[in-house]
Amino acid sequence: MKFRELSIEGAWEITPQLHGDPRGLFMEWYRFDKLSEVVGHPLRMAQGNLSVSAKDVVRGIHFADVAPGQAKYVSCVRGAVLDVVVDLRVGSPTFGRWEFVRLDDVERRSVYISEGLGHGFCALTDDATLSYVCSETYNPTGEHAVHPLDAELAIEWPAEVPQLSARDAAAPTLAEAIETGLLPDYEECLRYRRSLGGQ
Repeated sequence: MKFRELSIEGAWEITPQLHGDPRGLFMEWYRFDKLSEVVGHPLRMAQGNLSVSAKDVVRGIHFADVAPGQAKYVSCVRGAVLDVVVDLRVGSPTFGRWEFVRLDDVERRSVYISEGLGHGFCALTDDATLSYVCSETYNPTGEHAVHPLDAELAIEWPAEVPQLSARDAAAPTLAEAIETGLLPDYEECLRYRRSLGGQ
């Protein structure tokens, strides 16, 4: 299992070692000890989610209030998606930056996303299925979105006509989220992570 920190602090790509033979495949898709060593604290697996999307569906950009926030460990178990991490932490050196990681059922990479970061994806295939575990359970009053097609973010989604949910289509732009104080604070996110044993 290999960990690669993305250009956005607090996000990692995880590449598993695949063991295959004519019978099929085996892999470790998650290791408590190795992730804890890299991230600096254990991932509290409070809730598991499964998301199935048709091709060209775009979901996100979703984030949660910090504290406690919601860290995510995301894997694609069927098909393929382009997973995006967006730095929405006001005061971060990479605020407004985004980065894609392809997740699919061939290389079977995962992404770890720390508290305070935004998350979204575009389905590259029909029935693209994401499995992800979260550090906190769903809290409707503490979870928010930024519009995935916001021109200021300028995310290069690989879909001619992105298909959005009503919630995501009505989400505020990055500028509107800043103006209303909706976004998490970078220093507060770091303090919260340190309280979990983070570095």
